[in-house]
Amino acid sequence: MLDEVHEECGVFGISYNQSAAFNSILALHALQHRGQESFGVVTSNNDKLHSYHFQGQVSSVFDDIDEIKKSLPGDCAIGHVRYSTSGSKFGVQPMFGKSGKFGDFAIAHNGNLINISPIREQLIKQECVFQSDIDTEVVVHLTASSEKDSFLESFIYALKQIQGAYSFVAINQEVVIGVRDPSGIRPLVLGKLNGSYVLASETCALDIINAEFIREIEPGELVTISSDSKLASMFPFPQQKSSFCIFEYVYFSRPDSIMEKRSIYDIRKEIGRILAEESPPKNNVDMVVPIPDSGIPTAIGYAKHSGLPMELGIIRNHYIGRTFIQPTAEVRKVRIKLKFNANKHTLKGKNIILIDDSIVRGSTLTNIIVMLKDAGVKEIHLKISSPPIKHSCFYGIDTPECKDLIAANKSVEEIKEVIGVDSLAFLSIDGLYRAVKEEKRNNATPQYCDACFTGDYPIGK
Repeated sequence: MLDEVHEECGVFGISYNQSAAFNSILALHALQHRGQESFGVVTSNNDKLHSYHFQGQVSSVFDDIDEIKKSLPGDCAIGHVRYSTSGSKFGVQPMFGKSGKFGDFAIAHNGNLINISPIREQLIKQECVFQSDIDTEVVVHLTASSEKDSFLESFIYALKQIQGAYSFVAINQEVVIGVRDPSGIRPLVLGKLNGSYVLASETCALDIINAEFIREIEPGELVTISSDSKLASMFPFPQQKSSFCIFEYVYFSRPDSIMEKRSIYDIRKEIGRILAEESPPKNNVDMVVPIPDSGIPTAIGYAKHSGLPMELGIIRNHYIGRTFIQPTAEVRKVRIKLKFNANKHTLKGKNIILIDDSIVRGSTLTNIIVMLKDAGVKEIHLKISSPPIKHSCFYGIDTPECKDLIAANKSVEEIKEVIGVDSLAFLSIDGLYRAVKEEKRNNATPQYCDACFTGDYPIGK
C-alpha cells in the first residue's frame, strides 16, 4: 500500500475519567495510523467545552503534554485523528456547534456520507455558514438547526437525514455519544477503564490506556454515557444488512487490534497461508520478504506454509511521517529512499517472494522494485495479499479515481510488466473471505463491503 491510499479518520471518546484529556491523547496516538495529518481533543467540565487542535502527529505534542492537559479541563472527552488532502485548519476535528436550546456541542466522524451535497445546499439556503467541505460540518449544522429540545434528539435527527458509512463520537455538557452506521461499515468499539466507559475506532486505543474491551458497537447502534456514568443503548435507525469493510482486515487496522472478535494479526497470517496455497513459490526461491510494516504478518503466514525462511530484506525508517513530504509524483522516488532501504547483504544474488498488501496506482511499488534490483536481487515474485483494487471507495477511504487505479485499467500480466517483477499473483476474493472464516463470498448478498475489489457498493455511492 505504501501510503498510496489512506484511512481518513479515527475517533475516541471517554466518559467521567479524571485523566480524560491525557487518556484521549494517548489513545489518539495509538490510532495515528488511521490519520496522520491532524488531531483534536474536546473536553467537557460540565459547564463548558474546551478544545485543542493540532496540525501534525500526536507525538509532536508530547513535550507539551502538561500544558495541554491544563488547557483541557474536564472528565469527559472526545478525540479525532485525520488524514486530509487539503491540509486546511478548518477541517481539524472534533468540530463545534452551538444551539440556542441546548448550548455548545462537538462532533467527530470517521467515514464518508454519500448524500451530503443536496443537504449542504439546503443548509446554505437556510443561511448556514460553512468553514470547510467535510461531512462532519454538515452534521453539526443539522444538529444545531434541529427543532428538537435536547442534544441527543437533535443529533439523532441529523443522523436520520444522512446516508453513508460512519462512526461518530459526540459530546456536550451532559453526555458522551457514540454511534455506528446501520451497515456497520466503519468500526467502533466499547471499553471500560475502572468506572469510565471508552469508545474507540480500534481496540489498540483501549490497550494503551489499560482499558478493558467490552464489545463492538453494533451496526446502527447509538450509545449514550450520562453524567452518572450510566450506559444506555438504542437502535434509532431502520435495520440494514451488516457490511463491515473487509479491507480493515487487510490493511487499515493495526495488527494488534481485534475486529469482530478476531485478531487482525491472525487473519493476516491466515491470508499469507491461503496466498501460499493459491500461489506457491517456485523451486528456486530463496526467501520471503515483506514490505514493512503491513506485509509482515502475511509474510509470516506465507513463509510458514511454504517452508521458506522469512527475511527482513527491506528496512523501514519509522521516523518519516506522511507530512514530511507531500505525495506528489516528482518526489515519490525520494520518499522511498527516505522511508525504505534495501538490506543488501541479505538480498544480493537472491530470488525472493515479495509480499505487499495491495497495489493501488503501482508507481510507488515500482520504485521499491528498482531499489531491490539495485541491491542485487535476481528474481522478484510479487504476491499481493488482497484481490486487485479496481474501484474507488466512497465510504471513508481516500482512494484514487478509477482512471488512476492500475488494476482497473490493466491485466495482471500488464501490471507485472509495468512494475518490473518476474511474476505477480493476487489473493482471490474467495481466498480473502476464507481468511475471515467465511466458506466463500456470497455473490448474491456479500457478507462484507468489498466494493473496492468487486464494484458491489452496499449502500450506493
